[in-house]
Parts: sequence; structure tokens; C-alpha cells
Amino acid sequence: MSDIALSERTPLRALSWLLATPLALLLLIHPGAMLDSQGRYSHSLLMLVMWGVSNAFIHGVGFAPRHWLWRAIFSPWLGWGLCGLGYTLLYLARTA
Repeated sequence: MSDIALSERTPLRALSWLLATPLALLLLIHPGAMLDSQGRYSHSLLMLVMWGVSNAFIHGVGFAPRHWLWRAIFSPWLGWGLCGLGYTLLYLARTA
């Protein structure tokens, strides 16, 4: 089974929604939760997290870009990894 066929399955689309929705809501409603121990944002890391949330939402709604470059940029695998980065940053901000 190809990589594309695996990522098109419905349970993985639901996973994308489940990863992206809490992060998006948190960043919209309470962005201060992502502050580091010195009370600052890491804008470059937050940009990557938002890219991951966008990727996860794009995959979750069922949109599949046709061109190989857009498929690579908006890959669900990349989105899941970047959402994981977001959850890691959130965890580190809460424990600091």
C-alpha cells in the first residue's frame, strides 16, 4: 500500500482533527499558554506549530493537493510532527 493511500484513510483524518483542534483553540483563546519561562514567545517555533495545525486541518477536511510540491508542504505526516512539537512546547511551558 502506498504512502498516499495510507494517509487518506478516515481514522487518520480524524487523528488530524483531534491533533489540530485543541492546539488551534488554545492559540486563539489563550495564547499566553505558549510563553516560555521568561515570558516570551518563540515566534519561529510558533510559526512551525501553526504550519502543523494548518496541515492537520487541510488533511482532516479531506483536501489533497495534486502537485507534488504542495503535497510535500501540506503532508499530514509533517503536520502531525509539527502538532507534536506544539504539544511539547505547551508541556514545557506548563512545567517551567
